[in-house]
Amino acid sequence: MATKELTRTEELMNVIRVKIANRVLNPSDRLPSVRRFAATMKVSPSTVVEAYDRLEAEGIIRARRGSGFYVTGADLPPMAIAEMGPIRARDVDPFWVSKQSLETDDTVLKPGCGWLPPDWMPHEALRKALRSISRSDDSLLTDYGNAQSTLALRRLLLGRFAEEGLNISTDQILLTTSGTQAIDLICRLLLRPGDTVLVDDPCYFNFQALLRAHQVKIIGVPITTTGPDVEAFERTLKEYTPRLYITNSALHNPTGASLSPQTAYRILSAASAQGMTIVEDDIFTDFEPNLSPRLAILDGLTRVIRIGSFSKTLSASVRCGYIAASPEWIEGLSDLQIATSFGGPSPITSAMIVQVLAGGTYRKHLDEVRHRLTLARLDVAKRLTALGIKPWLMPRGGFYLWCELPEGVDSAILARRCMEEKIMLAPGNAFSTSQSAAAFLRFNVAQTQDPRIFNTLKRLMK
Repeated sequence: MATKELTRTEELMNVIRVKIANRVLNPSDRLPSVRRFAATMKVSPSTVVEAYDRLEAEGIIRARRGSGFYVTGADLPPMAIAEMGPIRARDVDPFWVSKQSLETDDTVLKPGCGWLPPDWMPHEALRKALRSISRSDDSLLTDYGNAQSTLALRRLLLGRFAEEGLNISTDQILLTTSGTQAIDLICRLLLRPGDTVLVDDPCYFNFQALLRAHQVKIIGVPITTTGPDVEAFERTLKEYTPRLYITNSALHNPTGASLSPQTAYRILSAASAQGMTIVEDDIFTDFEPNLSPRLAILDGLTRVIRIGSFSKTLSASVRCGYIAASPEWIEGLSDLQIATSFGGPSPITSAMIVQVLAGGTYRKHLDEVRHRLTLARLDVAKRLTALGIKPWLMPRGGFYLWCELPEGVDSAILARRCMEEKIMLAPGNAFSTSQSAAAFLRFNVAQTQDPRIFNTLKRLMK
């Protein structure tokens, strides 16, 4: 049977439906004006009016008198991961690094992964904590965690915050199952589909993946060695009026940059003038030799929400994060946590972390890790430079080096070829919202010790 040919009106209707299905148009977004859409599609304005009227009759869009037509969201299909953004090559997709890191076995070298090697972590302290917990009350081994979880851990966090100059109360801390869950809860509380969120460019790739799942518009601001480009930041706030800005202030992922006092002041001033909330992911704070400027400390948790976790410094297996914010936000976030996961982190996890933090071994562990990382950064930077791979800056701490490849070498192609030889890299465009980091790779210096990595890079770059 022959397929019925679509009329021009039906073609226009399908164009709008596809834009909505692909999240190019989100709920509450304004459609192009009748005249502009008619000019774009090379049809008469009356054809556009008919298409819009029929879509409104279907409940897909609605007219606002004197304002135009807007998406209702009534015909919005369920979000699928594959539809969370434009299709990109798998070697630069935000999920690519995570999948290769998590799903490959121990025979694969992982200079592109985001955690320390097992032999860098405090095994004995963790085993001691497990033995102690095994002798605890039965309720600890079997019950749910409560909404704000272990008071002992929140008090330990308060003490650490006070050392940094952030004086808050226990009702301003919510424990979560991870740092990722912390951001997810904040997005659920503060964002709606179609809102605009500001991130650094480049930024941690999972920020992008998570924000796309929340159906928001992601705008990137170029990062500099002292934080985001302030002039671009201020222009972007005026142009897009974002609801949130998500960043790593210290030891930025992937670049290793840290905020300067001047940049921190201007960011807070611009955010305050615009009424924008800032989420400061402070997951790398314990790797700093001394504290750099923090937005949460300067702001006092008025407009800034601080999050963190112990996955990088203690154990990725014992997962626990936290949110520090105003009491009003914590109350709403706590309700959301109950609704979505029926409580906070496992009581066993919280108890283990308390045991390690309170036992005195954690600070010694961090001193040793910071020392080892300093030596590793210098060594890896020297060996990469000899191959023509140049660090963008030498971070003051942490385990990342953001490196520029020799001219003509594409990091995505190199990553794909290295993966064939069981070496997992982190290509630059996995981190870049503008896809402008094809010449960069992120190296984890603690995971870049094996000579095979350098030998393979040298051979493949030729």
